[in-house]
This record gives sequence, structure tokens and C-alpha cells, in this order.
Amino acid sequence: MLGERAAVGPGRPGTVSRWAGTARRDRRGRAYRRWMDDVKVYVIDTVVTKPGRGKDFVDAYLRDYAPGARERGMVLERVVVSPPMWLTGESNTVTATWALDGAAGWWAMTWRGRGDEAVRRWWADAAKFVVERTRSTAAAVADIERLADV
Repeated sequence: MLGERAAVGPGRPGTVSRWAGTARRDRRGRAYRRWMDDVKVYVIDTVVTKPGRGKDFVDAYLRDYAPGARERGMVLERVVVSPPMWLTGESNTVTATWALDGAAGWWAMTWRGRGDEAVRRWWADAAKFVVERTRSTAAAVADIERLADV
């Protein structure tokens, strides 16, 4: 295949290595980036709000954070609140789930966000609502093999 060369050495019949910058291909010759177009990577923001600040946080997150996230290729799938009521004297836990187009979408979002001073400023300003926050990345069980085969 174009951009690939046969590996040399005993015990390596039929193995192929790639030239730098060429796309890896599956056994059918399809470039992985096309093969994984339907794979979703999820970014999950979990935020424990300060007592009585759950609704304020969600309003600010959707109004001020979400538009920039969309520009970075993120698609908001859902925002859930636990417990399912706005607490006044206790904390709510807010979980926002974003979807990205595979590993390439995750990397694009990551690199755009790392250099974006507006993201850092937003989270610094959001500290008035937040006790703690975490961000995790996940994928559907059925997609793990394809995502791990790089």
C-alpha cells in the first residue's frame, strides 16, 4: 500500500510498518480514521455545587461554557442533576455528558481547549458555584476494541 513498507527481518512475514504521517489501515485496507467515524468518545463533567448554587451553576454552564465547547467540537448529550430538585441548604451534583467524534475529535477538542484562556477564566469564575469537579472520558463497551487498536 502507498506509504507503507514491508518490515524486514526473520519471523516477520507479511508485517507492514508505516512511513511517518501515513494513515494506519485495517485488514481491508480502510484508513482507521474513516473506519472509526461512528465511534463516540464521551467527556463527562461531574460538578458538586456549593449549597443552593446548583441552578446558578447549570444556568452559567449552559449560557457561558457550552457555546465555546460546541466550537471545540463537543456535542452536549445531556445534563442531569442529583438529587432531581434544586437544593437550597445542600449541594447538588451536576453531570454533563458531551460526545465527540472518536479519538480524533477528542484530540482536536483537547488541543483547542488547552490553549484557550477563556476556558481557564470560565472555570476560575465558576469557582463561586463549585465545591469540586472532575472530568472523565469514556466510550461504549462495543467501541473499546476499535479505539484501542491504534
